[in-house]
Amino acid sequence: MKKYFLFGSIGFMCLLLTSCEAVETIFKAGMWWAFFLVFLVIGIILWIFSKMRGRK
Repeated sequence: MKKYFLFGSIGFMCLLLTSCEAVETIFKAGMWWAFFLVFLVIGIILWIFSKMRGRK
């Protein structure tokens, strides 16, 4: 009985959670991660320029 329940629940989840939704979630997370990294790099570059400018 447990075996049928396991296979049935896995099959049901496969029908409900399509691959398109999984890919969409991955791309949304990737997009926000990319925004974070871009702002971080820009902030570091501006910080370096401000340190270099202060030495003159």
